[in-house]
Amino acid sequence: MPTQELKKIDEARLESDLQYRFGYLADFTGFNEEDIITIKSTAPLLTPLVPALVDAVYNKLFSYECTKRHFVPKQSGYEGSAPESVEKLEISHEMIQFRKAHLAKYLEKLVTGAYDAQMVEYLDFVGKMHTAKAGSPTLNIPLVQMNVLMGFVTDAVINTVFSFKLGCDKTQSIIRAFSKLMWIQNDLV
Repeated sequence: MPTQELKKIDEARLESDLQYRFGYLADFTGFNEEDIITIKSTAPLLTPLVPALVDAVYNKLFSYECTKRHFVPKQSGYEGSAPESVEKLEISHEMIQFRKAHLAKYLEKLVTGAYDAQMVEYLDFVGKMHTAKAGSPTLNIPLVQMNVLMGFVTDAVINTVFSFKLGCDKTQSIIRAFSKLMWIQNDLV
């Protein structure tokens, strides 16, 4: 078996250079242009289902106190009134509708956006907005909650892709592409 050339990575730079980090993550997971094309090819199928995916995510988030409680503090960018308590917070609250719109925009951007430096910045911002680094100064979602959210979203997307019945090869390539992308997004949380 031939010896593979050992790649050198500047580990300190991974913590300070977002584009370098994304490049490493993409290279290591094998996320490439073919994956991007595959993800974007799902836009006509997935985009119409975004509202249902968003509803499924929020129904899940609202089924656990440890995730629902993070929607009581006022969200960054939201100008209306904040919910009074976890017990009184309803999924129909205007702040939740505001958050749902952001999730819908995110999911649509994943399948329609250009995967360039701005997309990398956006993916990083999505991670940071769940912390005091870029979101509300009172918001800091524990990593365990973000991990289960990302796992649920990934599973929901995969389940939706299976429902399309596109054939084994196409389905496999879509699932692999999304899985790589969601692991990269999870790292940027």
